[in-house]
Amino acid sequence: MGKQSRPHIGINADLTVAGKNGPGQFQLHTGYVDAIVAAGGLPVLIPALTEPPLLEQYLDQLDGFLLSGGLDLDPSQHGLPSHPAVQRMPRRRDDSDRHLVRLLLQRRLPILGIGLGLQQLNVSCGGTLHLHLPEAFPRGLPHRDPSQGPSGLHRHAVRIEPGTHLEEIYGPGEIPVNSCHHQAVHQVARGFRVAATAPDGVIEAIETTEPDWFCVAVQWHPEAESATALDMQLFETLVQACLRPTSARRLAA
Repeated sequence: MGKQSRPHIGINADLTVAGKNGPGQFQLHTGYVDAIVAAGGLPVLIPALTEPPLLEQYLDQLDGFLLSGGLDLDPSQHGLPSHPAVQRMPRRRDDSDRHLVRLLLQRRLPILGIGLGLQQLNVSCGGTLHLHLPEAFPRGLPHRDPSQGPSGLHRHAVRIEPGTHLEEIYGPGEIPVNSCHHQAVHQVARGFRVAATAPDGVIEAIETTEPDWFCVAVQWHPEAESATALDMQLFETLVQACLRPTSARRLAA
């Protein structure tokens, strides 16, 4: 793309399907948009479109992408076993996101995955998921708090893995994060590595092992109102990666 003051960064919208309570709607937490703007980017909301050629036209206009959170992906559409605790996202979004992630991976656009976005990246690249953490880690710490209402956010620590891109962003050691998930990475996809873990061993972040491609995904929610100031550095690093020429898109040292 030509020179511009703010890189165009796509964000996939969530949706509710039409029903007796009202029409179908595309929707997105304002924190995603506000964080991209504050970091110096121009957010572009991408609706759930199941036709890959239409998604391609959107991607032609973008410099990077933020894969947003949401309900669970449908295990049957990704070659995974099912589980009664799975809360499937609408089929339209699931189909659209599968096409979208495939196209993003082909183009190697800079990517930041959040929550569900992390899980989609991992599964699309051949990894697997724990479909319900209370069963996989019966003695694990809580990763969501139902008493907090729809957000379910629960604060806990994660340990940043030494030598990772994420350590370049957050610094070494432990950081507090906002967590709201009942699923997590089980087997890490080929081409990715663990970038952060919770004290109970749950994988909380992954990243590509390719040095010239910014692709980082976190299980926590840096866009939430209660996120820490450190979390803004995730969005800033995404914007910096988008500003670099395609042949030189890498994390700043």
